[in-house]
Amino acid sequence: MSYYLAPRFLDKLSIHITKNYLDLPGVKVPLILGIHGRKGEGKSFQCELVFERMGVIPVHMSAGELESPDAGDPARLIRLRYREAAEAVKVNGKMAVLMINDIDAGMGRVDQFTQYTVNTQLVAGTLMNIADNPTNVQLPGSYDAEPIQRIPIIVTGNDFSTLYAPLIRDGRMEKFYWEPDRADRIGIVSGIFAGDGVC
Repeated sequence: MSYYLAPRFLDKLSIHITKNYLDLPGVKVPLILGIHGRKGEGKSFQCELVFERMGVIPVHMSAGELESPDAGDPARLIRLRYREAAEAVKVNGKMAVLMINDIDAGMGRVDQFTQYTVNTQLVAGTLMNIADNPTNVQLPGSYDAEPIQRIPIIVTGNDFSTLYAPLIRDGRMEKFYWEPDRADRIGIVSGIFAGDGVC
């Protein structure tokens, strides 16, 4: 089966990743790319296709890891995974990204009954800190003076309005609303049924 990769999606993601690896003096590049849209539209899957096409190493996190009975654990995990991605670049000589799927499910405030925990605050604060200082990401209890590789962060979600507003502001996060058009839908279906000779 040949999977369809939408050209618009490939352009947006590849340009964001590449800009974060280039040294562009005087150009402020947001570290985080937020891909949002309706559920089931293939945001995460299209990301995987782009990573495969570009030869990028993805370091994954899920929304379920953004909450823990131990305060501070998810924030520490984000820092750890970010540093893992930076290490992967150094070891493999390939680009890497930190991918957080369904971020709004893990730290979004859906209504007044959604509990706003210490971990929710710490995760938002950690992501903002990393976006502001991407080459200086420290683990609790240790300090490394040597700058690390800047790693672009890709987050997916359905409704970013539920997230902490300063996290999603321009400069920290670039937003991309994904809604497949008719050509994209035809491409996806054609790829699925190509082997059966239907299309």
